[in-house]
Amino acid sequence: MAYSEVLLLKPVDGLGAEGDQVKVRAGYARNFLLPREIAAPLTKANRKQVEALKKRRAEREIKELDSAKELAGKLEKTSIAFAVKTGEGGKMFGAITHNDLYDKLVQSGIEIDKKRIHLYTPIKTLGKHEVKIKLHPDVTVDLSFDVVSENPIVPVAEEAPVTEKKSERREKRAEKTEKK
Repeated sequence: MAYSEVLLLKPVDGLGAEGDQVKVRAGYARNFLLPREIAAPLTKANRKQVEALKKRRAEREIKELDSAKELAGKLEKTSIAFAVKTGEGGKMFGAITHNDLYDKLVQSGIEIDKKRIHLYTPIKTLGKHEVKIKLHPDVTVDLSFDVVSENPIVPVAEEAPVTEKKSERREKRAEKTEKK
């Protein structure tokens, strides 16, 4: 397989940030990175650009870290509650997913990327819950929220006790067949 070395001009997830010299497949460089001006072929002239790109990268990372810390402060002050419909015994209909959390955050005036909300399984119980929101590689926020019932919780009705168990019925049948 043919490889080529390129200089990244913009950050690429899973590959690197601007100013990085990476070795990628020739087709990926030729068909994707170079036409979109995400990367430039690595030549002696482009090597001089590395310092300027690294300086720009450092400035961008500082700016992103500051904005992530500011957003983390807003998220810590935010309180979210979900009112859900419940059935007998407080059992929820449906579940709270990361899309529901995203919608509530947008309603409260906080704009973040959906991918940053790390809810591993949908919430299917009432009570207080926590979700991790990763705003930056160095900044993670634990957002707590409440799930409450929209209607009053009705206790589960007790079932009538079964008079005979299956095993008892089998024994009686076995006795009847023995008598015959």
